[in-house]
Amino acid sequence: MGGLQPLSPELNRECRAFAEALRSLFAGLRPAVSVRRYSSRRHLSPGALSRYLSGQRIPSWQFVQDLLTDVGADRGSVATPETVRLLRSLHAAAQQTSASVGHAVQQLQFQLAEADRLSRRSAAHSDVLGDALLDRNHRIADLELRLHQLEGDWARERARADEIARYGGDREELILAKQALERDVARLEAELGEALRRQLAAEARCELLERQLVVAEQQAGEDPLRIEAPPADPADPSRSGASVASVASVAPGVTGRPAVLVVDDQPSNLVALEAVLGAADWDVLAVASGPEALKALLQHRDIAVIVLDVQMPGMDGYETAAQIKNRAQTRDIPIIFVTAIGSDPENTLRGYDAGAVDFIVKPFDPWLLRAKVTVLTGMYLSYRGTPRAVPPGQPVHTGAGWLLPAGRHPHPVPTPVRPS
Repeated sequence: MGGLQPLSPELNRECRAFAEALRSLFAGLRPAVSVRRYSSRRHLSPGALSRYLSGQRIPSWQFVQDLLTDVGADRGSVATPETVRLLRSLHAAAQQTSASVGHAVQQLQFQLAEADRLSRRSAAHSDVLGDALLDRNHRIADLELRLHQLEGDWARERARADEIARYGGDREELILAKQALERDVARLEAELGEALRRQLAAEARCELLERQLVVAEQQAGEDPLRIEAPPADPADPSRSGASVASVASVAPGVTGRPAVLVVDDQPSNLVALEAVLGAADWDVLAVASGPEALKALLQHRDIAVIVLDVQMPGMDGYETAAQIKNRAQTRDIPIIFVTAIGSDPENTLRGYDAGAVDFIVKPFDPWLLRAKVTVLTGMYLSYRGTPRAVPPGQPVHTGAGWLLPAGRHPHPVPTPVRPS
């Protein structure tokens, strides 16, 4: 294994275990190849591959799968499910214990790829639905033409009883077919509108994630692995420049600086969020429940972002978000959901439908959260003082209309032109 760097003694247990498993897998390539040769095969830089194998950086799961495929091809066998599960668990453990700016960049890149994939799927679905809708409209027009022709024939041949009887059966059948197609058209129009709305939302999330990725990469600098994490003691009152306050200690109204409203029923979580988001160009307002959050929104008009916990007793995060989006003066404030439930598609879709523009999973990465809040507060400062009109066709409950990409609004579903 030419070109491998030794494992750093500063690696934690999870990262060391994963790095050793990755090196063992790399050693199984036949014939033995160097780091430079394999990086050329997989279109990677030698430095990146070397950092993967030395534990300095955690690769994506796709890289691990590619390496398993190459080893299996060289040995003429396929990796067992037990081996795949073991590597998967080691990879997940290493990712969870490597909270760094580099890790935040990897997470943002993964989220951007997922949002782009959803956008492309929505666009393709929209094309399919549009073609189906056009086909149904053409068939309706054809049936109406045939119906008119039959009605003309019936008027000319109504003296003939047998023709009238035969025509009556055909006419009823055509009318039923037309009604069925009209119902199909109505359904397809509704599905097309929903697909276009989801495509627009996915495009907006892509643009937002791209901005967050730029911020995270700027924080990372040339070597994100050398940037140290924020101070470990969030309760230290000597943090320089921290601007954290409870709702009761901050004067209501516009303060000139944007504010970030943090909502969590656990005091330890509030302390951690305040530590991550303090010492920045915004104020932090911390509350412990949904009703307190709604009260804070009435008292403070410069709130740029809401970081909202999903699982809270009484009024949970989804209900709180619905109340916020129902108020005209607060519906445009972007909400970042903090959840321990997971980021599966069902929970993610429920969060977006509740009005969230982004989400982050507990235990959260401090660099990732700061990147998301930095982008949203920057956008708030850029748009503060300008009208926030929801574009035509955009559902009101999604909120944060100023986050939509310029010129990307849902196209109205064309009304079919039918002959009279």
